[in-house]
Amino acid sequence: MTVFAGQGDAHRSMSLLWGSPDRPRPGRSGPKPGLSVEAIVAAGIAVADAEGMAALSMRAVGERLGRTAMALYTYVPGKGELLDLMHDRVLAELPTSYDLGAGWRAAATAWAEDAFACYLRHPWVLQISQARPVLGPAELGAMEALLRILAGARLTPRQLRGVVAALWQLVRGMARTAAEARAAAAATGVPDEEWWYARSAQLTELAPDFAERFPLLTSLESGAAAPEAGDGNGTHLEAQTREAFRTGLAVLLDGVEAATVG
Repeated sequence: MTVFAGQGDAHRSMSLLWGSPDRPRPGRSGPKPGLSVEAIVAAGIAVADAEGMAALSMRAVGERLGRTAMALYTYVPGKGELLDLMHDRVLAELPTSYDLGAGWRAAATAWAEDAFACYLRHPWVLQISQARPVLGPAELGAMEALLRILAGARLTPRQLRGVVAALWQLVRGMARTAAEARAAAAATGVPDEEWWYARSAQLTELAPDFAERFPLLTSLESGAAAPEAGDGNGTHLEAQTREAFRTGLAVLLDGVEAATVG
């Protein structure tokens, strides 16, 4: 399920994102005590965190707040604008600056780890397409923080654009796989270990010459280090994904170092 941001009214969305919300529309009832844009956004995030993107609706958010959906429209015009606000609020969890005392590479690694963890806390965010950014202050602040870090690498503008895109996509892609690994057992009713055992047994029976047919793949799997243990909520696949993320990040940053100007 891919969701596109920016489907609400552009003026209303940007006004809410940047802290200058319009006055309530004429004819609508005045604000009720205890209700605010922040409360609605927080409730929306809670719904999406607990039940996923498919469960998000103005009605579901209203129910979590003990209000009707209609009561929310004085503050947030609709689901499109709410989704923009939720996306930006989640990215506000990321630090806006990093210590560069240990160099740009250590800071870039910390940025990537923070973003990876943020996406795993709110996996529904990964369903929001990056084709049309929200353009909120937190989203742009996260980008500014990464650019400030990479300034130390002294890349050309063209290289910098490519590195930023590669880092974002590495983090998002690997976080999505890790999040799906967490969700797979609950969604299918089959634990990871059981799923892999059943199919490995079938491969052994149906393809006894597997190692001869796929020697490089066999060598890769047999030579792989054991992944780190999960945090209690994860799976074997999630642990493998985390390891692959960190290895891929290190190799990507090796390339950035090699491309450093001067």
